[in-house]
Amino acid sequence: MTLSMVNTGEIKQIIKVEGNDDTKKFLENLGFVTGSCVTVISETRGNLIVNIKNSRVAIDRSMANRIMV
Repeated sequence: MTLSMVNTGEIKQIIKVEGNDDTKKFLENLGFVTGSCVTVISETRGNLIVNIKNSRVAIDRSMANRIMV
């Protein structure tokens, strides 16, 4: 399942990050790497606020669809 499908408050482990090399590098720099745990804090109009590696990060639905949990 993708990160965009996770319910608020759920903790999931990242299985894979998809996309082209630039997209993967961008998400890696934000902390979205295989094996990391991510928690969805809130969702507003398709945008997600997540907690990853003790930081809150906002991403849009298109980026969340590239993160498999």
